[in-house]
Amino acid sequence: MLGFRERGQMFVKICGLSTAPDIAAAVDAGADALGFVFTDSPRRVDSDVVRRLVEEVPAGVLTVGVFRDEPLAFVRETVRAAGIGSVQLHGTHPPAAFAALRELGLTLVRATAAASAAGAACGDFGEDLLILDSPSPGSGEPWDWSALGATPPAGRWMLAGGLGPGNVREAIGAARPWGVDVSSGVEARRGVKDPALIEEFIRRAKAGGPRRADGQSPA
Repeated sequence: MLGFRERGQMFVKICGLSTAPDIAAAVDAGADALGFVFTDSPRRVDSDVVRRLVEEVPAGVLTVGVFRDEPLAFVRETVRAAGIGSVQLHGTHPPAAFAALRELGLTLVRATAAASAAGAACGDFGEDLLILDSPSPGSGEPWDWSALGATPPAGRWMLAGGLGPGNVREAIGAARPWGVDVSSGVEARRGVKDPALIEEFIRRAKAGGPRRADGQSPA
């Protein structure tokens, strides 16, 4: 299930959101997906807060719950309580985990380190969207994106790890992703988003024009 609109431009996910002003900034700037962290992190939020926040998110913008090592029972309980439209499993979850969550009828996102996903394609584990992150996923550390550019994964996949307004165009040109995902790169300080950086990141990410017919970004 895909709970978002295909808009033809670079797909942009802003992750680690926790306040209504940050969500408004992301939506107004054209974000395609908003991420809420339910795992151990300075950006962690609870389901009651997220339920109130997503009530203000317009249809067509994907709301994503981010989990890492939590039991699947906790994932199910949390996404139902929060009222979000997507589950993101970050780390080394097996295909069986995605199969077990398919009954929720939500968009499933697999996030993993790019180095461990050579030759990957979106859907290999039954996911709807794939995120390829740095060798230390979730760290926000820059890494060598060019390794993905020669043979980018097939399908809907997002580049993550060390992105910010100053390097997102370079990263897109090097890796040729379908979308990009950012968290710490649009923060004023750890865990606190900067609306101006959110707007600038989205503007620059989408500045390259429409994706090619094969789903990849223009070079």
